[in-house]
Amino acid sequence: MTYQQTLDFLYNSLPVFQHVGGSAYKAGFDNIVALEEALGNPHRKIRSVHVAGTNGKGSVSHMVASTLTAAGYRTGLFTSPHLKDFRERIRIDGRMISEEEVIGFVERNRGTIDRVQPSFFEITTAIAFDCFARHEVDVAVVEVGMGGRLDSTNIIRPLVSVITNIGYDHTQFLGDTLEEIAGEKAGIIKEDTPVVVGESRIETQLVFIDKAKASRAPILFADQTYRVLGQISRPQGQSFEIENRLDGSRFRIDSDLPGLYQRKNVLTALTALDVLNGAGGLSISREQVFRGIATAARTTGLMGRWQQLGERPLVVCDTGHNEAGITEVAAQLAAQHYRKLLMVVGFVEDKDLSKVLPLLPKDAYYFFTRAAIRRALDEKELARRAGAYGLRGECVGSVSEALRLARSQAGPEDLIFVGGSTYVVAEII
Repeated sequence: MTYQQTLDFLYNSLPVFQHVGGSAYKAGFDNIVALEEALGNPHRKIRSVHVAGTNGKGSVSHMVASTLTAAGYRTGLFTSPHLKDFRERIRIDGRMISEEEVIGFVERNRGTIDRVQPSFFEITTAIAFDCFARHEVDVAVVEVGMGGRLDSTNIIRPLVSVITNIGYDHTQFLGDTLEEIAGEKAGIIKEDTPVVVGESRIETQLVFIDKAKASRAPILFADQTYRVLGQISRPQGQSFEIENRLDGSRFRIDSDLPGLYQRKNVLTALTALDVLNGAGGLSISREQVFRGIATAARTTGLMGRWQQLGERPLVVCDTGHNEAGITEVAAQLAAQHYRKLLMVVGFVEDKDLSKVLPLLPKDAYYFFTRAAIRRALDEKELARRAGAYGLRGECVGSVSEALRLARSQAGPEDLIFVGGSTYVVAEII
């Protein structure tokens, strides 16, 4: 099989959430357990860090992985979704696995795959665990696909469990209230295993405390451990002035990840690294933490987080797509200086737009579009729904054409934003 033939098999023979939405979601562990047993249970051969959350889990995973690499550990990183290449999901020390790795796995295990009939995410999880074990990584940073409790990654026994935050997303699977969603995320908390929660909020704090207590799991809230005293943003990153709330010490840390919302993620990453450096049994110096976070994007190839794509006019994209993510995008847009704001946006059809459209700026001109996937919401229907919230613009049938039109109408002092969906961003990066 060629690499493209292998991808065609994975995309077309297995249920893919990107293509069909909820029908691809398989809750529970029967399939991943069957795959892992056939492979010799590679997930048991690696130490790991498990990261869940509504938003920020990708950024936190990349910061932690970059720091572990800076500390000299051979580090695996499993994240989703990918933007351009399937292999973005599985990296070792920041480098994507080879095409031959993907081909070889499918060819060796085709019989098992045909017998088990796993989902796309389940088979991707198995590829990651198998690859990490065969390459003998020291630590693997594993990002949850959806939720936590029933996610196929939740068969691991990590050194630390990390839950970045809780917001409304995938409510058809995870629950209609923040407490219910928190309960699903808290499902990654393991017995006698430390847990770091990024944000302490009234609606969810007791859910995590109760689950941690029942599991005899030491718990730390990142925003009660550290706080940001100051933040200086730059086009290609930013600097944070941090205070340790526990001992009062202060320090500055740089990051090559732009976006005001990274102020939350950096606190979660710092707290998780503290745990790894203590109860986790790893050795990570303060200088290695600084270097790892300062080079997270460069080391791991992270894309799509307030990423700049052009100048004069300034063009940026962001993968924020749910209520919490769009809230952060709107705050970032409000902090920018521009003459005119043009928005290239598209969403998937199962997104609750009543939660996100009211958050978008009304003083912008919109290019309503759709990504080239089956789940994309028709651009005319998007424009109709957006109009009810005072958002005005025009409909364009493809993301690339929408961006071309936006550029043609923009002046050098204007700002073009591209987002609404991960798949919209993927088409223009």
